[in-house]
Amino acid sequence: MNQITLNPVGKVISERNSPDTMPLGGTDSIIEIFEEYSDALLRIEENSHLWVLSWFHESPRKSLRVNPKRLNPDLEEFGVFALRAFDRPNPIGLSLVKLEKVERSFLYVQGLDAINNTPVLDVKPYFENDVIFSPKTPYIRRKNREMRQQLILKRGFAYHQEKCLDLLLAVRMAVIAEEKLGHLQNDDLVINAKGTTCFIDALQGITHARLANPPRLSYSIEASISESIWTKDDKQLVIKTKNTNYTEENLLNMADEDLFMIDLYFGI
Repeated sequence: MNQITLNPVGKVISERNSPDTMPLGGTDSIIEIFEEYSDALLRIEENSHLWVLSWFHESPRKSLRVNPKRLNPDLEEFGVFALRAFDRPNPIGLSLVKLEKVERSFLYVQGLDAINNTPVLDVKPYFENDVIFSPKTPYIRRKNREMRQQLILKRGFAYHQEKCLDLLLAVRMAVIAEEKLGHLQNDDLVINAKGTTCFIDALQGITHARLANPPRLSYSIEASISESIWTKDDKQLVIKTKNTNYTEENLLNMADEDLFMIDLYFGI
């Protein structure tokens, strides 16, 4: 097969200079599009999110199997085509970023996991048809609770689009549910929720639970209570708020038992 030649269309400007310091989920960055490609940016500001294809130039290229050790070193190996690992035969990065603003040939973005001076191969808009609401994916459980909570918060915010108290409440409940019952996107996990529309919406975004095909989510709108009931196999987890006077700091830092009444039942 003939060789392929790719010419970078731009580069990344970032405070991160090593893959080892890149936070999971990426960081705020600038993409500089080279002058000869600047006409390709026409009307790009009409998009809220972009796909960025980059060349991870400092990544090893000999790995075919890797352990996702940054997430959880205790997990088994995966083939690199089954993960988003940096190490791969052709180290092409695929990053979904939020476009904050455009200034001349500079794109200011959030969530880019490419280090400073990474070559950019292409930029594409994120379209509605890119969405698969409930995809089947392997369960890659993060090693510690802080990482799991950050991931769940990111997923919930991407769907709910507002970092409100109801989102944080849903995140804390989901962290507990994952610890007790496992993968939140499992088709066998059924959720019944009571609360505000924001709370219900956030829970749906976090769990990807649909109302049908399969029916995993049922709910009732109630302004005075936030409750979630999680059922899987013969287990049922009930989580209720103890009061309604929470702050963002409370919801991020208070102990579970101070926030909620938590009951786990068996043989349901």
